[in-house]
Amino acid sequence: MNFSQEKPIYLQIYDTLCERILSREFKEGDRVPSVREYGADVGVNPNTMMRTYEKLTADGIIYNKRGIGYFVAEGAVEAILKERREDFIKREVPEIKRRMFLLGLDVSIFND
Repeated sequence: MNFSQEKPIYLQIYDTLCERILSREFKEGDRVPSVREYGADVGVNPNTMMRTYEKLTADGIIYNKRGIGYFVAEGAVEAILKERREDFIKREVPEIKRRMFLLGLDVSIFND
């Protein structure tokens, strides 16, 4: 996995795992790779992976079955979509609107 300098690594892994859930590579109820297994796959320290899994757990996207592993939570897709939509509206839409204004574009261009 190639990491950018713009965002912490654990959040980049978080985003990647969320995308894998959204694409249904991991379905609700599926076991996800262990912290060590996933860390080895992407080439990061287990502590970094643990941070990722802690955030995923706190956000209700995965849950831990003690001694068995981590699993995709029921409602994970909806939780991810809700978060992604809110982020899109908060961060990207204002930039799109600003650029459209600067370029003299109107929303009517989307009616084609």
